Amino acid sequence: MIRIGHAWDTHKLIEGRKLILGGVEFESKIGLLGHSDADVVLHAVAESLLGSLALGDLGTFFPDNSEATLNMDSKIILTECYKKVREKNYHLVNLDLTIYAEKIKISPKRELIINSIANLLGIDKEYVSVKATTWEKMGFIGREEAMACECVCLVESD
Repeated sequence: MIRIGHAWDTHKLIEGRKLILGGVEFESKIGLLGHSDADVVLHAVAESLLGSLALGDLGTFFPDNSEATLNMDSKIILTECYKKVREKNYHLVNLDLTIYAEKIKISPKRELIINSIANLLGIDKEYVSVKATTWEKMGFIGREEAMACECVCLVESD
């Protein structure tokens, strides 16, 4: 049996926060605002995994009003979500994600993001696709007010 999961995550950009994407820190004067470390990449991957098996959303397991999840490292969020998938006797076949950012250049750290995600999920990096695009200066992403990530994953029963 195979299942597909899809997710979209977005966070506002602000000064004074670290910018972490896919578990990789970027040098930047702006970062993403969120209850956790606001890693839109790992959030989209984690939520797509949950969605593949209709397990709920990130808020179900990591509520944004909980002190326990305040400033949580999104690597923990991703590994916990994948653990739930594995507990249902499914494994990740592949994932494809797109990062939406106007000014932040992803390509210099693309391989680091791929390796980070592959290592966190215990899969070969050839099964992790990371792409990036701008919004051509349109909308909240184009105005550099926010960043987003969209992810599709395929899981298969063991």
